[in-house]
Amino acid sequence: MITEAQKDLIKGTIPVLRAHGVALTSHFYKRMFTHNPELKHLFNLGNQQNSRQQTALATAVLAYAEHIDNPAALLSAVKHIGQKHASLHIRPEHYQIVGKHLLASIQEVLGEAASTELIEAWKVAYFQLADIMIGVEKQLYNTMVQTEGGWTGWKPFHIVKVVAETAEIQSIYLEPTDGGRLPAYKPGQYVSVRVYLPELHLYQPRQYSLSDASNGRYFRISVKKEVPAGKPQGMVSNYLHEYFEVGKQLELTAPTGSFHLIENALPHVFISGGVGQTPLMAMLEHLADTKAGQPITWIHGCRNNELHAFKNRIQKLQMQHAAMTCFSFYDEPQADSHSFAGWVDLAKIDRAHLPQQANYYLCGPAGFIEKHFQYLTAQGIDPANIHFEEFGPASLQLN
Repeated sequence: MITEAQKDLIKGTIPVLRAHGVALTSHFYKRMFTHNPELKHLFNLGNQQNSRQQTALATAVLAYAEHIDNPAALLSAVKHIGQKHASLHIRPEHYQIVGKHLLASIQEVLGEAASTELIEAWKVAYFQLADIMIGVEKQLYNTMVQTEGGWTGWKPFHIVKVVAETAEIQSIYLEPTDGGRLPAYKPGQYVSVRVYLPELHLYQPRQYSLSDASNGRYFRISVKKEVPAGKPQGMVSNYLHEYFEVGKQLELTAPTGSFHLIENALPHVFISGGVGQTPLMAMLEHLADTKAGQPITWIHGCRNNELHAFKNRIQKLQMQHAAMTCFSFYDEPQADSHSFAGWVDLAKIDRAHLPQQANYYLCGPAGFIEKHFQYLTAQGIDPANIHFEEFGPASLQLN
C-alpha cells in the first residue's frame, strides 16, 4: 500500500515529467528493447519511430503522478488502455518486465536526484497501477471467452474477398479457418492483425476498425495504403495491400474497443476524415440493419470524390433512411454542387443538422478531432455526448 510520504515523492516528480517525460520514456523503450527484444513483437515500431508511443506513455505517466491521490479519476483512461492491451494479448508477466525497465530508466535519467526512497515510491505506485490494469484486462479476457464464438490470443483467419473501395483503400473480408461462428461485437470496435515483416524479422501488430456491422460470419477491415510507400506507420498496411489476397491467412485477436455506437433514442452525428470513416461505417450499417429511426447526420472529408470510400453505399443508405443527411468536404475542388471545398468545417453545416441533444462521433487524426471537439463544445454540445477515436496511441486529453 502506498504511503502519504511516497505520494508526496511521486508528486515531487511532476515538474520533471512535464519537462522531460518524453526523454524518459524514449530512454525506457530503448532500454527495454535492448534487454528484451522479444517485446518488439508486441509494439507498433512505426509509432516508436515517429515518437507517438513515447509521447503517449509520457502523458500516461504524468497523469498517474498528477492523480496519485485519487487514481479512480483515471478509471476511464485505464479501461481504454486495457482495451488496447487486450487486443494485443498483453499478459501479467509483461508488466513485470515493463516495471523493471521503467524503474531503471527513472534512476538512470534522474541520476543523483533518484534517491532510494523515490525509486521505492515509484515501484509501489507502478505495481499498484499494474494490478489495476491486470484486473481490468482479466475481466476483458473473461468476457471474450464467455462470449459465444469468442477467444483470447491470436486466431487464424483466411481472406475470402478483397474489394477496392478506392485507389487507396481496400476492404478485406475474413472468415475463421476453423469455420466457427464469430462473436457479436459493438459497431465501432476494432481487431488487431498480426503480420510477419521479413525486412524487420518481426511480427508487427496493427489495429483496424471493423467496418461492417456484426454478422457472425465474417469480419471486414478496410485498410488504407500509405503514400509514399515505406513510411514506418504504413508498413503493415502497405504489406497487406501488396501481398495479401484471397486464400491468404491472417492472425487476429477478438474485437474490443471503448469507441462504439451509443444505442439510445437521440439523433446520431458522424464526423470523419479520410479512413477515419471505417468504424463509423460499422455504426451506420448497424443502424440500417436494426432499422433505427433516429435522424442521422453524416459528415465526411477526404481529398476528392474519387477517393471517397463507401460513397455509393452511403448514398444507397441515405435513400433508404428518410432522416439521413450527408455532407462531403473535398480538399480538391469538385465540379459538382453536392460537396464543400476544403477541409471539414462544421460552421458550414446548418445548425438543424447539429442538434444540441445528439450522440456525436469523431474519428480521424488528433488535430481533426481536437478542432471539431472544440467547435462542438463552443456551440454548447455536452462533452459527455462527444465520442472520439484517435488514430494510433491516444494523446488527446479532451474534456
